[in-house]
Amino acid sequence: MIDTHSHIYSEEFDTDRTEVILRAKEAGIKQIILPNCDSSTLQPMLTLEAKYPDYCYAAIGLHPTSINEGYKSELALVKSELERRNYIAVGEIGIDLYWDKTFLSEQIKAFQQQIDWALEYRLPVIIHTRDSFRETLDALAPYKNSELKGVFHSFTGNTEQAQEIINFGRFLLGINGIVTFKNSGLATVVSQIDLKYILLETDSPYLTPAPYRGKRNESSYTKLVANKLAEVYNCSIEDIDRQTTVNAKTLFSI
Repeated sequence: MIDTHSHIYSEEFDTDRTEVILRAKEAGIKQIILPNCDSSTLQPMLTLEAKYPDYCYAAIGLHPTSINEGYKSELALVKSELERRNYIAVGEIGIDLYWDKTFLSEQIKAFQQQIDWALEYRLPVIIHTRDSFRETLDALAPYKNSELKGVFHSFTGNTEQAQEIINFGRFLLGINGIVTFKNSGLATVVSQIDLKYILLETDSPYLTPAPYRGKRNESSYTKLVANKLAEVYNCSIEDIDRQTTVNAKTLFSI
C-alpha cells in the first residue's frame, strides 16, 4: 500500500516519528508521499525525506490556507524549489473556502500559477478542495485539454462531482479515513466509482479512521482505509492494495 498524502513531518510527530515510520512499514505501507504546506513546513519535510530515501517522497506546493497578502514570496519559494531539485508532485495546492473567503482571488491565482509549473515540470498535482468544488473546477477549466494530471485529495463529494472529476480526465480521487465515518455517506459514493480511479491516503495527523477517530492519525492507518474499501467493493484487501498501488505508481512515477 502507498499512503499518498501524509504530513508526518509535522510537529505532532516530533516525539515518536521513528516509531510511526516503523509501524507504517510493519502495516505494509511501501511508500509515503509528503505534500508541503508552505515555507514553515519545507525543511521538516525535506529532512524526513532525506532520512528515509525511496520510502518518503516530498511534493512542493503552497497550501490554500497559507495564502495571504504575502503569498507571492511563498510562491517564489515553490518555484525556486522546483528549479533546485526533483519533487514527486506539485502540492498541496487548491482552494479552501471553509475557514476564510478573504483571499479567494489570490488562492485562484496561486492555484493556477502552480498548475502552470506542474505542466512545465511535467509533474502531477495534489489538489486540496474544501467548500470550493465549483470554484476549483472553474479554475481547472482552462487546462481541460492539457497534459495536467493529479489527485483530488481527501475527496468527500457526491457521485456527480466524482464523475465530473473523472470526466475531466487524468484525475484520481484520494480516499482516507472519512470513508470509515458512519454518517459521511462517502462509502456509498465510492462504491459507484471504478477502483482504477482511487488512491489510498491518510492526511495524517488528521481525519483518523474508525475505530481511532478523534486521535492522531498516522500512515499505518492506511490499512484501515484499505480494509473499508475491501468491504465497499466486496473484494479482498489484496485486491485493493494491488490496484491502488498501481494507480499511485502510475500517477506519481514511483
